Amino acid sequence: MDRIDLSILRSLATDGRISVSRIAEQVALSQSACTRRIQALEARGLVRGYGARLDYQQLGFRVTALVDITLNTQVEEHLTHFEAAVSKIDGIIECALVSGTQDYRLKIVCRDLDHYERLHRESLGRLPGLHSINSSFVLRSIETRGETDALFSQY
Repeated sequence: MDRIDLSILRSLATDGRISVSRIAEQVALSQSACTRRIQALEARGLVRGYGARLDYQQLGFRVTALVDITLNTQVEEHLTHFEAAVSKIDGIIECALVSGTQDYRLKIVCRDLDHYERLHRESLGRLPGLHSINSSFVLRSIETRGETDALFSQY
């Protein structure tokens, strides 16, 4: 990966709707050469997809919970079973296997606390292999310089 590939990735990460012709102009390539590079980056798995960043608050999801999950065991088969169950629960927008005293951290968006309580009772509490759940609620989310700037400033 060279500086042109990095520039292409930065452009795509900043604006997933940017045209190939605009990227080509930014990196001083022909449109066909730029298209080939983008396709190669996609084929290598460096670009996993394109999507919009949604404002959950404006969509009516006023509560964001960070939920730490501890399991009874960390046998691979049980982790796989747990992850499959989590992937079926609406509202979980992120699930990460983490180091430390917990096994997983979930990020969940809900309409309100009643909605979260139902989700906790009807879904989270029934997850396979569950030992404990510890929920924290986001009081305020701070705007940072953004994923793209934080990532690409390291190059």
